[in-house]
Amino acid sequence: MAIDANFETNRERVEVDDDAFADDVAVWGPYDPPEKQGIHGTHVAVDFDICLADGACLEDCPVDVFTWVDTPGHPESEIKAEPTHEDQCIDCMLCVDVCPVDAIDVDPGRAGRI
Repeated sequence: MAIDANFETNRERVEVDDDAFADDVAVWGPYDPPEKQGIHGTHVAVDFDICLADGACLEDCPVDVFTWVDTPGHPESEIKAEPTHEDQCIDCMLCVDVCPVDAIDVDPGRAGRI
């Protein structure tokens, strides 16, 4: 199952009190760790619940949008690619193209709503 491209409409933005995640990256629920981690980001969004953490997005991103964050106990992987610097995204879509499980969505129309 791929990321929900309409997550802003279909999900509620939640407050997350976790020092591992960037304070300025939105999280869209459900969020009930460790199993449910939600979608992180807005312009560049990563569904933590399906992310396999293979690192392709980190390796291929020409502007270093992503950083690793710890997600201990998550059934898919214990690290995830957080779109920490999504404001630097140039909409090249490389991360979307290389993600093997379609866990990433980039929408230039959401850039102003970070």
